[in-house]
Amino acid sequence: MDKRELVRVVRSPDGSVIIDTTGKAHGRGAYLCNTRACWQQALARGSIGRALRTRLSDEDCARIEAYIATLDDRVVDTENA
Repeated sequence: MDKRELVRVVRSPDGSVIIDTTGKAHGRGAYLCNTRACWQQALARGSIGRALRTRLSDEDCARIEAYIATLDDRVVDTENA
């Protein structure tokens, strides 16, 4: 999967966690595919917090869940991508 097809989530220098759709925000970042299932799984397993080396606050989780609600339900076929 091409990096341009992924979405970056960032722990900014002030400690807040944001969805960086531009891929240019400053801070520690992690990339996820642009599907609802991918983000739900990463949030449920704690992968986002581990990748960003932070504990997600309730506000961070709410922001991520709001973003998840905007995503497509489709499943990405990574074998043929």
